[in-house]
Amino acid sequence: MQLTIEISKYPLADNYLEPIKGFIDQLNQYPNLHILTNTLSTQVFGDYDEVMAALQACIKWSFEQYGKVVFVCKFLHGDLRPQD
Repeated sequence: MQLTIEISKYPLADNYLEPIKGFIDQLNQYPNLHILTNTLSTQVFGDYDEVMAALQACIKWSFEQYGKVVFVCKFLHGDLRPQD
């Protein structure tokens, strides 16, 4: 089953860009996922189990690295990547 996630991260710190970039860099280490990033959110597309495993690992990593952050996620069934 395919999954699409839209995720936004809000670090509770003055230096907010580093934690956001770090999270995106962690997600990009998963070669089977398709990642699109814009100024408002990051979209993740891929197999349900792979996306959820990556998300779980990257959120845990983010909490361990940066402490308090807020994640806002939308989960959508299917691969809703924009068609080129």
